[in-house]
Amino acid sequence: MDEAPAPALSQRRDPVIDRDVSAYLRYAGLERRLAKNTIASYRRDLAAYTDWLADQGVLSLDDVVPATLSAYAKHLGERGLAAASVSRMLGTVRNLHRFLAVEGRTQTDASRELRTPKKPMRLPKAIPQADVTALIETASGDDIVALRDRALLELLYATGARVSEAVDLDVDDVLDREIVRLTGKGDKQRIVPLGSYARDAIDTYLVRARPALAARGKGRDVAALFLGVRGRRVSRQNAWLIIKKAAERAELKTEISPHTLRHSFATHLLEGGADVRVVQELLGHASVATTQLYTLVTADTLRDVYTQAHPRAR
Repeated sequence: MDEAPAPALSQRRDPVIDRDVSAYLRYAGLERRLAKNTIASYRRDLAAYTDWLADQGVLSLDDVVPATLSAYAKHLGERGLAAASVSRMLGTVRNLHRFLAVEGRTQTDASRELRTPKKPMRLPKAIPQADVTALIETASGDDIVALRDRALLELLYATGARVSEAVDLDVDDVLDREIVRLTGKGDKQRIVPLGSYARDAIDTYLVRARPALAARGKGRDVAALFLGVRGRRVSRQNAWLIIKKAAERAELKTEISPHTLRHSFATHLLEGGADVRVVQELLGHASVATTQLYTLVTADTLRDVYTQAHPRAR
C-alpha cells in the first residue's frame, strides 16, 4: 500500500491565495528543511483554512484581520476537533501569516494576537518488556515476509526509530552491522547502536529474504532496506499494518500505535538507568524537555511498585 499524496490545492480559492500558500510551503521545505511529512501536514492544514476563507468571501490573505482568525478558531472548535489538532492547525496558520508579513506579501501580521488552545500533556505510552518480546516473537518462521517483519520489529525496538525513519532506511545506512544511521526531522542524521537481536534479525533478512524481494521489484527500489512483497520500499502504512497484525497475533490488551516501540525503547532505557541526555540523542529530540516526559512515565511506574510493595506506603 503506497502512501496517499497530500491533497491538491482547491480550485475554489483565489489564485493569489494559492500563490502565497505555495510560497510559504516552498520556504518551509527548502529553507527550513522541514520533513516531507511535515510539509504534507502543513498543506492539509492550509487547504482547510483557505477553503474556509473562500466560503467567507475572503479573496486575499492581506484582507485577513484578527477578527477573521478568531472566527476561524471558533469554527475549528465547533467542529469538535481535539485541542491538539486545533492548536496544530492554528499554529500552521500563524506561521503562514508571519511569513507573509516578513516577506512583505501582506501589510501586517494578522495572527500576532492569535492564541492557540493549550495542549494537554500526553504521556508516552509504553508496553512492558514481556509484551515487546511477545510482539516481536509473532514474526517467526522462515518465509521471506516473516524474516522481513522480524527485522523491522527488532530494529524499531532496538533503535527507537520513528516508523518513517525505519522505512526510509537504505541498506547502506546499516553501518558495519553495529550501528544504523537514521535521518529524522529536518533531515538531521543520528547514529544509533544496534543490539545483538536486531543485528541477527537484519543479517538473516539481508541474506535469506531481501534478495528474493528485490528480484520482484526489478531494481526499482534497489537501495531500500525494507522491501514489500512486490519489491518496492515498504511504506509507513505497510509498517503500521505489520505492527498492528503482530499485536493482534500476540493478543496484547494494550492499544498499539506506530510509536509504541519507540516509546517503549525510551522508557525501558530510563528504567535501566540510562541518562536522559543520552536517550535524547538516541531519539533525535531537539529538546531534552520532550525526552523528560518519559521520566514521568518511569516515575509513575516506580511509585506504583513502591505503593504495592512497601509495608508502610499505604
